[in-house]
Amino acid sequence: MTTPFAQRFRRRIVPDSPVRSPQADRLTTPEASRRQLWLAAIKPPMYSVAVVPIMVGTAIAFWQSQQFQMGIFITCLLAAIFIVAWLNLSNDVFDSETGIDVNKAHSVVNLTGNKSLVFGVANGCLVAGFLGLGTVVWQQQDWTILTLIAIACALGYSYQGPPFRLGYQGWGEWICLITFGPLAVSAAYYSQTQTWPSQLGQWLPLLTASLFVGIVTSLILFCSHFHQVEDDLAAGKRSPVARLGTQRSAQLLPWICGLSYGLIGLAVVAQLLPGWTLLTGLSVPIARHLCQHVGQYHDQPEQVKDCKFIAVSLHFWSGVCLSLGLILPHLPPLLQRVG
Repeated sequence: MTTPFAQRFRRRIVPDSPVRSPQADRLTTPEASRRQLWLAAIKPPMYSVAVVPIMVGTAIAFWQSQQFQMGIFITCLLAAIFIVAWLNLSNDVFDSETGIDVNKAHSVVNLTGNKSLVFGVANGCLVAGFLGLGTVVWQQQDWTILTLIAIACALGYSYQGPPFRLGYQGWGEWICLITFGPLAVSAAYYSQTQTWPSQLGQWLPLLTASLFVGIVTSLILFCSHFHQVEDDLAAGKRSPVARLGTQRSAQLLPWICGLSYGLIGLAVVAQLLPGWTLLTGLSVPIARHLCQHVGQYHDQPEQVKDCKFIAVSLHFWSGVCLSLGLILPHLPPLLQRVG
């Protein structure tokens, strides 16, 4: 199953590899090629990693407290998008310094030829994100969400930024899990409630949902390494796929997907989450397609390079289904508040 979400964007991607396909040759007319390179560089689908944690955290808050503040939700959502833009652009800058993106035609730095400009725009996005969060802090007179997001940004910087470059040591997926899972989801939750759960039975649903989001987010990063193992190794980047090899990594993928869905299933059985959250099972066909695709093409860079967009589709739709499962038990009150 190839989802329309992944399929539409995939047709626009120019191969990263210096080995060119016939399709890539047809895309080398100056105007068409440059448009598609910029589209690949901007990565519109990747911004679901900003949307889903805010959406899920807000949904948990509403499920537990029946509180929903639309203005704060939109502000946090926009701030998250700006912060993810900073992360993407700054990572392009840091990667350009190590030479790992030498064969990446859709690197923003390679497209502009101006690393300083890209870094300036990245930092501007970070400032915009924090200014947005600052309005929430000013309104609530509470620094908690800003503190949580500052920690998440610090971890995000450590992924590629000097002198840490923890992503080169294979820690990227763990950083991704923590930042886009417990930290981001909890910040979205707190922005709505301005309080933490008072009982373990309320903490565990928040932890379970945030771990689910963190795991499926880290899958995107995990899948992005399959087609660039040679470039990673040449630049000294020991990603999990580079360490394990593509075959063993492909065999690990179904276990990771199974763990994420298992968390939701166990939480429902333990009555920590409403039965409606089993709607996440609607995204299982995407997970199965991802595992089959990677299992078949793990050692063929030109074929497997699109698997990260299947992972993006899995991330987005599983997050939507999880949020719906949390909202549906109290949908009438939500409609009244929005109205």
